[in-house]
Amino acid sequence: MRKAFPTSVLYLILLFSGVALAALVVPTDIEQPGTQPGEVGNLESPDKCDNCHGGYNTAVEPAHNWRGGMMANAGRDPVFWATVAVAEQDFDGSGDLCIRCHSTGGWYGGRSTPTDGSGLAAGDADGVDCDTCHKMTNPDRTEHAGVMNAPYIANDEQTPATGYHGSGMLALSNGNAKLGPYSDAAAKHQFAKSNYHRSVDFCGSCHDVSNPAVGDLAHNNGRQPTSDPVTANGTPGSPVAGKAAFNNFPFQYGIVERTFSEYKAGSLSKTPITSYASLPADLKAGAILKAKTATDVAGNKYADGTTRYFSCQTCHVPPVTGVGANKSGTPTRTDLPHHDMTGGNYWAADAILYQNTQNTLRLGGGMTAGQIAAVNAGKTRAQQQLQLAASMSVNGNTLKVVNLTGHKLISGYPEGRRMWLNIKWYGPDNSLLREDGAYGPITATVNGSPTQVKTILNPDDPNTRVYEAHYGMTKEWASQLISLGYSSSLALSYDRVTGAVTKTLGQLAAQDAGTYHNTFHFVLNNKVTMDNRIPPYGFAYDEARKRNALPVPATQYGNAGPGGTFNYWDAVTLNPPTGAATAQISLMYQPTSWEYIQFLYLANNKTNTFLANEGTNLLNAWLNTGMAEPYVMTTTSWTAPPPPVKLAIATQPGNGVANTTLSPFPAVVAQYGDGSTASGYTGPITLAIKSGTGTAGAVLNGTTTVNAVNGVATFSDLSIDSAGIGYVLTATSGGITPADTTPFNIAFSGVPGKTVTSPSASSDGTVYYGATDGVLHGVSASTGASVFYVDTRLLGAFNGARQLLGRPIRRPWQGVEKVFCVTDDGYLGCFGLDGSTTFFEKIPLSLSSVTAVPMAQDDVL
Repeated sequence: MRKAFPTSVLYLILLFSGVALAALVVPTDIEQPGTQPGEVGNLESPDKCDNCHGGYNTAVEPAHNWRGGMMANAGRDPVFWATVAVAEQDFDGSGDLCIRCHSTGGWYGGRSTPTDGSGLAAGDADGVDCDTCHKMTNPDRTEHAGVMNAPYIANDEQTPATGYHGSGMLALSNGNAKLGPYSDAAAKHQFAKSNYHRSVDFCGSCHDVSNPAVGDLAHNNGRQPTSDPVTANGTPGSPVAGKAAFNNFPFQYGIVERTFSEYKAGSLSKTPITSYASLPADLKAGAILKAKTATDVAGNKYADGTTRYFSCQTCHVPPVTGVGANKSGTPTRTDLPHHDMTGGNYWAADAILYQNTQNTLRLGGGMTAGQIAAVNAGKTRAQQQLQLAASMSVNGNTLKVVNLTGHKLISGYPEGRRMWLNIKWYGPDNSLLREDGAYGPITATVNGSPTQVKTILNPDDPNTRVYEAHYGMTKEWASQLISLGYSSSLALSYDRVTGAVTKTLGQLAAQDAGTYHNTFHFVLNNKVTMDNRIPPYGFAYDEARKRNALPVPATQYGNAGPGGTFNYWDAVTLNPPTGAATAQISLMYQPTSWEYIQFLYLANNKTNTFLANEGTNLLNAWLNTGMAEPYVMTTTSWTAPPPPVKLAIATQPGNGVANTTLSPFPAVVAQYGDGSTASGYTGPITLAIKSGTGTAGAVLNGTTTVNAVNGVATFSDLSIDSAGIGYVLTATSGGITPADTTPFNIAFSGVPGKTVTSPSASSDGTVYYGATDGVLHGVSASTGASVFYVDTRLLGAFNGARQLLGRPIRRPWQGVEKVFCVTDDGYLGCFGLDGSTTFFEKIPLSLSSVTAVPMAQDDVL
C-alpha cells in the first residue's frame, strides 16, 4: 500500500521547479485506483511460463507470439524511456503513471519508485507480463475479487458497480490460480475460468489512457469542451479521495489515448460475428473479413455458448487451431487465443534491436536469439495489421478511404504517429507532374551539425492529406503552471529544421484568452487541438462525446451532431494538375516522426542522470534504422475521366422574390452522352439569365460561376434584382452543350428604394404594389408568385422616369374588375385582371389630391 503524499511547500517547490529529481513517493496527483504496489504476491517471471507455453510451435504458441509484440517489450521501448525522461522533468513523479503500464511486474513489485525507473530490475523489461494479465479481475467485483483497498477502489462504488476500465487501473487477484477463458485447461498450475478475459473491458484497462494530474489540476480537466463536467479537487498534493482519478470514469478527464473509447463508441462493439452479412459491402474486407474468417473455423460462439462479437480480442487475439502448451494431454482447440497482440508499430522492433546491439537499452539488454526472432516476427505481424486496416477506391475525382478497424484510423498513443496520402500525378508520357504528400530528406541541425533527416516535405500543402491527432496546452493552463512555479522559459516546440525554440510557456501565457499551442509535452497537455483520424463504423456522437473521443472539430465526417453517427470513411476530393493522365495513390503510415524524435532529443535537459541520454539514444536508433521508414498500407490508382458532353439541370429553381436567394438552390450536373454523371468533372459552370426572358435589364446576383464537385455545381447564393415572369437561366461550361432551367417567376420584393406605395389586398388573394420604377405588381398573398405585372413606362406618353403614386386601387369598372393607379406625371392607368390595359391621358386632378385619395374598406379584404 503506498502512502498518500502530503501537501507541503517543499513538495510544491520540487514538483514544479523543473528540477528533475525523481520522486521517491508518488504524488497524489499521479496516484490512481486499483491494486497498489506490494499488495499482490506470487507474480512469476514470464520465463517460467515459457517452460510450458513455448518452444513447440511458433505459429500458435503463446510465448513466442507474446514476446514478439510491444506488450512484452514495453519496458524496453526506447520511445517510452525518452518520453519518461521529459515527463519526469515536466511533472516530478509522473513516471509512475508510465511505468504502471510499461512495466507491470516492476510496478506491482514496488519498484516504480524512484519514479524515473531507476529502481526497476532487469526482468522488469518484459512489459505487460503473463501474470499481470492472468491475475486481472473485473474491477466491478462481479466475478473473481481483485485486491482493492479503500480509497483505491477502481469502480464507481454504486450498486451494481461499474468498473473503471482505463489507465492501468487493474484489480489483480492475490490467489495462486491463473485466470483465463477456459474451465477445462489441462494445466500443471492452478487455474480458474474468467469471463472477464473475453470481455472488451479487459483490453480497455490499458488502452484508454488518461492523465490524472491534468485531470485534477487543469482549468478544463483536460477534457473536450462538450463532455460532461469532472469532479476534482484542483489543489496540488491534496488527498487522493478528492482527486479526479478517484471520482470519475477514466475516460472523463486528462485525454492521452482513447483507443478503447473509440471502439466502444462504434457499432462493431455491438455487432455479433453472425451479423457479418448485414455490414456495408465496403466493410467486408481487411481486418473485419479476417476476423469473420477466423471464426468460421472457431465457431461464431465460444465453447461455452457465449456469442462472439467483433471485439478487441477478435482482431488482436484471434482464434487459431492448436494447443496452448507443450505438455501431453493438452487439448487441441479451434479457438485457441493467438497471443498476437500487435498493433501497427513496426519500427519499435527495429529500435529495440538496434539499441540491443549498442548496449543502450535502458532495460532488457542482452536479448536471446529466441527473443530477437520473436521481435522480428512481431514486426512482420504489425505490418500485416496495417495492410488490413484500410481500403481505398476512386470514383471520378473522389478518393474514398475506408476504416476497416474497430477504432479510429489511426489509433493508439498519438504523439508522433501519422497516416497520410502520397499521390504521384503523371502526364500522358508518364512524366511526374506533381507529388502530393511527398516524403523525403530535409537538412536539419543536429548536435550543431547539418544532418539529413526524412519527413513529410510540405505537410501544410493543401493537396497533402495527413491523418493525425494534435495535442496542446491552453493559454489558461500555461498561466496556471507559471503561477505554480513553472519556468516561463519552458520550451513548448522547436523549429524542425534549425531546432530553435518556437514557443515558450511564458509566450503562450501572454496570448489572448482561449488560444492554445501544439506541443509534445504529453504530461502537461490539456487540450486536443485537432483530430482528423477516420472514425470507425457506426461511431456515435453521443457516446464519443461522453468519452472525450469526438473528432476535432466535430463537424468532420458527416457532422453527426447529437444523436447522429459519423462516417467511417473519408471522401477526399482530388485536385489533379493540368494535363494529368494517371496517378498512383498510396496510404502511408509512420509510427514515429522526425518532429517527435527531435522534440524528445531537444527537450531532455539532462538534469536526471539516469535518463539523461535517452533522447540521444532514441535519436541514434531512429537515424540508424531507416528513420522509421513509412509503410504503405494500401494503394489505388486514378485515371483521368473522359470530358462530359452536356449539362443538365439537376435542381430547378422555384418561383421567388426579388433580391432573395433562389430556393431550392439551382444545381447543374455535367453528363456523358448517355446521361450518366461525369463525376470526375471539376470544371467551372456558369449560370446566367437567358436573353429575352424575365424583365429586361434584370441582374442575376451572387456567385454565378461554381466549380463542379463530383460533376455537380450547386449555386447557393443566387438572387434576381427585378420582379418578372418567365425567367430562364442558362448553364454553360466551356464547349459543353448548355442547359436551360424551366421558367420561373420572381415577385416584387418590396425592398427599400422600390416600394413607395402601400399594398392593396383584393378578395382574390392578390396584393398589388406600385414601385418607384413605374412597374405595377400583383403578387399572390398565399404563394408569393407574381400573377400581375405591368410596366407603365411603356404606355401612354413616354416618360422613362415615370413613377407610380398613391395606393393601387381595385374597383369594378364597366362590369370588369380593374386596378387603377396614377403616375407622377398625371396619367391614370386602368389594368384588367384579365390582362387588358387602358392608359388614359392626363387627368384634371392635382397630384396631391390623387395621393391623398383614401382606400375604401372593401378595397382591403
